[in-house]
Amino acid sequence: MKDIVDKRKRPLQDLRISVTDRCNFRCTYCMPKELFGKDHVFMPKEHLLSFEEIERLANIFVELGVKKIRLTGGEPLLRKDIDVLINKLTKIDGLNDLGLTTNGIHLVKQAENLKKAGLNRVNISLDALDDTVFKSINDRGVNTSFVLKGIDKAVDVGMEVKINMVVKKGMNDQEILPMAGLFKERGITLRFIEFMDVGQTNGWDFSHVVTKQELFDLLQTEHVLEPIEPAYLGEVAKRYRYKGTNTEVGFITSVSESFCSSCTRGRIAADGHFYNCLFATNGFDLKTLLRSGMDDNELKDKIIGNWERRSDQYSAERTEETVKNRKKIEMSYIGG
Repeated sequence: MKDIVDKRKRPLQDLRISVTDRCNFRCTYCMPKELFGKDHVFMPKEHLLSFEEIERLANIFVELGVKKIRLTGGEPLLRKDIDVLINKLTKIDGLNDLGLTTNGIHLVKQAENLKKAGLNRVNISLDALDDTVFKSINDRGVNTSFVLKGIDKAVDVGMEVKINMVVKKGMNDQEILPMAGLFKERGITLRFIEFMDVGQTNGWDFSHVVTKQELFDLLQTEHVLEPIEPAYLGEVAKRYRYKGTNTEVGFITSVSESFCSSCTRGRIAADGHFYNCLFATNGFDLKTLLRSGMDDNELKDKIIGNWERRSDQYSAERTEETVKNRKKIEMSYIGG
């Protein structure tokens, strides 16, 4: 069938599926311990989409034009038997790319099974190399060595690895050049992510943002970067190559250089709500529809109608007022 488009003529090509709202880190910019403490109640199992429900939705979304699926959380490797789900998804005709975003510390144990299940690509979050800085960010006392060992394991089993680094002024901006140097040397793509105002709890303020231009200028003091053309419509990262190498570095610029006009991404939260935007206020309840006995064609029509009504472009319209007053879904719930 013909790909569906929203009110701004943007197709639906990229889907992120959160498989859990649980995480073993309490990163200060995502799940601060003061609000997600030991008494925080996570979703009970029956509120989560089952693997069968996720598979069914994935098939429908691929029929509607989705080419890429990324599994997220929370921390997706906390979902029991995640390799079983991966194996189901890799068998979907028309799905060109399946990835997973993780903090990496369970990869030492799980990477081999994930690879055998068909997962070829992981994005691993690492915000610092310095142990003191990294511990202060994850707020669980976890050393960088656990993540670095996970990276090594993923590479060893043959996965494509990319590193995600959220950069916040005063938190870890001193780690930019060490991170770039290490992953350039290792031939691994590093992506710098501007600190975003996702959710209500991370204390976002523009004064904390290190912009893409500032990052680029700093990197240029030690490296020569060459731009790379986007590989496909809706590619989020601004991509560059270190001159004389095949190693890439990228920038996710949702604050300083909005990419709303070409956004082709939807998100399914762990409880089955579908969100048209990372900064959304309300979701579309797919789980209730799934469990109502509705058939695939009826579900498809509901999803089409929701996407065709989409006009979201929060980053392009961000103001002090929207930052302060718009109630947004938490990153750990919506899946980044």
